[in-house]
Amino acid sequence: MRRNQHSATSVPAPPPAQPPIDLSVVLVTGGYDHEIRFWEAWSGICSRTIARTGESGQVNRIAISPDKRFIAAAIHKKIAVYDITSSANTPVNVCEGHTQNVTAISYHADGKWFVTGSEDGTIRIWDMRSNQSHRTYDNQCPVNDVLIHPNQGELISADQNGNIKQWVLSTNECDLELAPEADVPMRSITMAHDGSFLVAANHEGNCFVWRMTDDTDPQARFKAVHKFKAHNNYLTRCVLSPDSHLLATCSADTTIKIWQVENNYTITHKKTLLGHQRWVWDAAFSADSAYLVSASSDHVARLWDLEKAETLRQYNGHHKAVVCIALNDRTLDYAE
Repeated sequence: MRRNQHSATSVPAPPPAQPPIDLSVVLVTGGYDHEIRFWEAWSGICSRTIARTGESGQVNRIAISPDKRFIAAAIHKKIAVYDITSSANTPVNVCEGHTQNVTAISYHADGKWFVTGSEDGTIRIWDMRSNQSHRTYDNQCPVNDVLIHPNQGELISADQNGNIKQWVLSTNECDLELAPEADVPMRSITMAHDGSFLVAANHEGNCFVWRMTDDTDPQARFKAVHKFKAHNNYLTRCVLSPDSHLLATCSADTTIKIWQVENNYTITHKKTLLGHQRWVWDAAFSADSAYLVSASSDHVARLWDLEKAETLRQYNGHHKAVVCIALNDRTLDYAE
C-alpha cells in the first residue's frame, strides 16, 4: 500500500475491477443434490454454484426472469429468488406459503410477478417486490404444471386428477375445465408463443392438442384437434419451441423425442435424441429453436444440435439427479 507523500494518512488502493457478468446466455440447472449451477453454454464450464450449505430441499423447477436479472427456484415448499449478477449464495427474496412441494413456476412477461403451482393443491401469484403471495387459487388437487397465457391475462394449469383448467386473472375464477382422460394425471402443458394452440401431456405418455379460438365462450375456445402417443413410459415434460414448429417430449424411457408441428396442428415424429442413461426430467429450447438443453437423473445436462440429433456439450458437476433446467438466450429489446 502506497502512502501519500504530502500526508501521513494511508490511501486505500482501489478495489480490483470485477469482470462484467455475461447475460447473453443464461443456463441454469438444479437437482436432488440441492445445488443450483450456472453454466457457460458452449464451453460446458460451471461458472457459479449456489451450494445452499446447511439448507435442505431439492430444487424442483427453475425460471429465469425475462430481463435475465433473476432466477426463481422452486425448492421443496418455498421459492428462492437469486440475483444472477451477484456471486452471493444468499437469495434476495424467499417466498413461503405453499405447504407441499412446489412443482411449477413461470414469470409474467414484464418480470414483475411470477406464478407457482404446488402439490398442496394451490396456485399462487407472487409479487417480485415482496415475499407474500397476493393471490391464491384453490385447485382442490395437486398441481403438476402451470403457465401464463401469452395474453398475460389468464393462467392454464394441469393437475393430478387429469384436468386442464383456465384461470382468469381479471375475475379470479376458473372458467374452464377439461379432462381429456379422466383420472390420468396431467404432467405438463406448453403453449405456442402467439397463443394459437396448447399441448398437454399425461402420465401415460399421451399428448393432446387444442387449437385456441377467439370465441368469448370458454367452452368453445378450446378446439380439440389431435391426440397422439408420444412415449410408452412415464412422460415428464413437453415443451414447444419459440417458433412453435417443434415439440420436445421427455420421458422415463431415457429419450427426448422431437416432433414436427404441421399447419393443421397435427404433430408427427421427427427425431429421437439418445444419450441420457436415466429418466429425462426437463428440457428447454434455444431462442432460435435450433438447440435444446435437457436434464436427467444420470446427473448430467446436455446441449443438443437438433438438426444432427447429436450432443454438442455435456454439463457435469451435479452429484445426484438433475431434474430442472432453464435457458434464456433471447436478445433483449431494451438496455440491460
